[in-house]
Amino acid sequence: MAMSANSCDHFLDVLASKAPTPGGGGAAAMGGAIGMALSNMVGNLTVGKKRYAEVEDEVKQLLEEGYKIIDRLKALVDEDAEGFAPLAEAYGLPRGTPEEKAHKEKTLEECSKVALSVPLEIMRQSYRGIKIHERMGQIGSMLAISDVGCGVAFLKAALQSAHLNVLINLGAIKDQGYVDEINKEMNQLLKDGSKVADETLQLVIDKINK
Repeated sequence: MAMSANSCDHFLDVLASKAPTPGGGGAAAMGGAIGMALSNMVGNLTVGKKRYAEVEDEVKQLLEEGYKIIDRLKALVDEDAEGFAPLAEAYGLPRGTPEEKAHKEKTLEECSKVALSVPLEIMRQSYRGIKIHERMGQIGSMLAISDVGCGVAFLKAALQSAHLNVLINLGAIKDQGYVDEINKEMNQLLKDGSKVADETLQLVIDKINK
């Protein structure tokens, strides 16, 4: 059974154990999905209310996009575990001879590229979710505005956590052009996503304090 389909208790028990997966990447994806679900809760509480009739169609669009992000992040919980398995095996390869050492280094690089592709995708999805929270904070129901703040906090944490999981896999990659390309996208996502998340959280705080 997929890890994302198990109970929260089971997920946390395995996460806390010495099992290699789920780890930080899987936790980031699950945390991001939780954050996105909070935005959708606010959206569902907004739809159908006369006070928000003018923005109802836009909120419905945000909800549709939000459900896609939730599904993608849930899938990434398992994809992260699948991507890590070959890398774990590669670390166990022998390196006693020059040939074995070269083979191990090549295999580690290939597997690291696969492994980091998942947390990078978690960063992309988290950024998309943060942008939805930005708008939901502007037009969503005031009755649940605090949940926009909670959701965007989860997604910022997912963004930062996934960033760390990309970083740790870059170390085994000697293809500098590839490293530079990944760093460029990763750093932009982290910078822009963190900025929007912080601004959205402040917006929520300001609305609550009015």
